[in-house]
Amino acid sequence: MRPLEGITVVSLEQAVAAPFATRQLADLGARVIKIERPGVGDFARGYDTRVKGLASHFVWANRSKESLTLDVKHPQTAEILARLLERTDVLMQNLVPGAAARLGLSFEALHARHPRLIVCDISGYGDDPQVPGPYRDKKAYDLLIQSESGFLSITGTPDDPAKAGCSIADIAAGMYAYSNVLAALIARGRTGVGARLDVSMLEAMAEWMSYPLYYAYDGAPPPPRAAAAHATIYPYGPFAAKDGNVMLGIQNEREWQAFCDKVLQQPALATDARFAGNAQRSANRDALRALIEGVFAALNAEEVLRRLDAAQIANAHVNDMHELWAHPQLAARSRWTEVGSPAGAVPALLPPGLPSDVQPRMDAIPALGEHTAPILRELGFDDGAIAQLRSEGAV
Repeated sequence: MRPLEGITVVSLEQAVAAPFATRQLADLGARVIKIERPGVGDFARGYDTRVKGLASHFVWANRSKESLTLDVKHPQTAEILARLLERTDVLMQNLVPGAAARLGLSFEALHARHPRLIVCDISGYGDDPQVPGPYRDKKAYDLLIQSESGFLSITGTPDDPAKAGCSIADIAAGMYAYSNVLAALIARGRTGVGARLDVSMLEAMAEWMSYPLYYAYDGAPPPPRAAAAHATIYPYGPFAAKDGNVMLGIQNEREWQAFCDKVLQQPALATDARFAGNAQRSANRDALRALIEGVFAALNAEEVLRRLDAAQIANAHVNDMHELWAHPQLAARSRWTEVGSPAGAVPALLPPGLPSDVQPRMDAIPALGEHTAPILRELGFDDGAIAQLRSEGAV
C-alpha cells in the first residue's frame, strides 16, 4: 500500500508550483484530480513541444493525475465542485490571489461544511486575508520572485546577475506545499480537523536565502556574485583542464594540504602566506586560480578528476543535459522508468527518497479533459447531463 492511497486531492492548478506539489502527492498514491479550463487547459501545456510534441514542464509535473475540464465561473459547475468536495481530502490552488475566495473555495467558506478538508493556497506573496501585506495582489512569476527575494543579487558574475536555470522559486513553493500537506494530513489523523496552508513563493525563497541573509547580518557586506565559484570558500568551483572544466571544492586545511601535495604536486604551496587559510585564499583567488589552471592545462579533465579522487578531494564533472540523461549513477541505481502520455511512453525519473518498500505511482500524463466524463459519472451525472454540460461549455 502506498502511503497516500485513499487520499483525494483536487487542484485548481497551473504552471509549476501547485502541479509539482500535487504530482509528488500522486507519487505517494494520492488520487489527484486536476481541474483545467475547457479547450485550453493548464497554460503550461503550451510552453514548448520538446517531448514528442508535449511541453517539458507539463510532462515533468503532471503524471499520475486525472484531468477534469471545468469552467469554474460557469453557474453549472458549482454543483460539480460541491459534489467533488464531499469526497476530497486536500484542495490545492495557485490561482491569482483572491480568485479561490470569489469562487467560494476559501478555507473560511468551506471549513464549516467540510471540517476535515485541508486547503492549500499557493501565491507569490501570501493570500491570507487576515494578513494581506502590501504585495498581496502583485503578479508573481518565478523570475520576479527570484529577483524580489534577492536571489539574483548573489547569483551570476560580478558584472551581471543571473537567474537560476530552472524554476527555483516555483519549486521551493511546491516543496513547502507538498511537505506541509503531509504534515496537515498527519495532524488531521490525530485531531480529525483540516487546516489552511498559506504558501508564499517569496517566503519559500527567503527561507532558502537564509545563509546569505545571515552572512549579511547587521549591515555586513553580502556575498559577492562569483559566477559558478563559491562566493566565500576557495578553491571551490570550476577550473579549466586541457579539454574542459572540472568542479572541485576544498572545505578545510587538511584538504588544502592534500590538494597541494597530491593534485598540484606542489606541497610547498600549502604554506604560502597568500593561501594560508580560506580567507587568504578567497582574497587572492585570481592568483590561486592561475596557479591551479597552470597545472591543469597539461592534464585532461579525467586525469584531473582521478588525481582529485586519489587525494579525497570533492569533485564533479561539469555535465550538460545530455550527460545527465546518460549519467552512469542514475543508470546503475535504476532510477529511470517510463510513463504513458498522449504521445506515447516517455522516460521518467523515479521520485527520490521514498521508503524502500513503497513503489511510487507512475501513471500516465493526462490528455486535456481525459477524465471529465468518468469523474462526472462518478459524481452522479448521467450521459445526458454530461452532454448538456459540454454543449453549454461548462466542461
